[in-house]
Amino acid sequence: MDKPRVVVPELDYEKTCGEITGFIKEVVKGADAKGVVVGLSGGVDSSLVVTLCVHTLGKTKVLGILMPTEFTPQQDMKDALELGKWLGIRTKLVNIQCIHDAFAKELECNSQETRQRTPMANILARIRMTILYYHSNLNQYLVVGTGDRSEDLIGYFTKYGDGGVDLLPISHLYKTQVRELARHLNVPKRIAYKPSSPQLYPGHRATDEIPIDYEELDRILVGLFDRKLPPEEVSLSAGVPTDVVREAQRRFLKSKHKRAYPLMLREWET
Repeated sequence: MDKPRVVVPELDYEKTCGEITGFIKEVVKGADAKGVVVGLSGGVDSSLVVTLCVHTLGKTKVLGILMPTEFTPQQDMKDALELGKWLGIRTKLVNIQCIHDAFAKELECNSQETRQRTPMANILARIRMTILYYHSNLNQYLVVGTGDRSEDLIGYFTKYGDGGVDLLPISHLYKTQVRELARHLNVPKRIAYKPSSPQLYPGHRATDEIPIDYEELDRILVGLFDRKLPPEEVSLSAGVPTDVVREAQRRFLKSKHKRAYPLMLREWET
């Protein structure tokens, strides 16, 4: 008998939305915050998160920040602005190219060189984090992260960059689930199914760094972490090569430090 294929579980949309909005409301209330700030990229993750924040807190308590560079696609900024207008939230555009250039100048760095590309890309993510926290502090808001489970499990985020946030409301959802939930909440289809791209250097696509598409990656991750199957069985059930499964597993292990509190010689007693 053929082994059953690993599939990403279908969501109960109403239940999922209720859980997420309840979580956002609880965290914001617990911190005595006046609202939230979200970085808007024009991609599906941030679009879903900001939509859920509006559903939870109302449009007056949500601020969206757009932080383009000279190579940010105009369509992404147009999508982010139109989404903000559709939701009725305040948006602010902060062009961060000059900030990034200042870092590059002082570090005597040519970010196009291969060995320098990743460090400078991470600086870009950390510039965005700093700007979000500026507006967070200014307004007594919390910074809401937009990371999903697919990217979290393989460490596909910048530590203290897009990983530097106060709460992560969709980090339990795989990318394929994020796209479907976004469509359920009427996020435009062109955003929901747009190819993922952190835009940390010109022409940057998620597929530059992730060896397979999200549909296949999600099946691998469900097999490894939800069903606890060994790599060989995941390969058979998910229909992907074993070496790709092992690469996803390797990335999970290598990135554990990103998902943990900084290591200490001695932890404080509680």
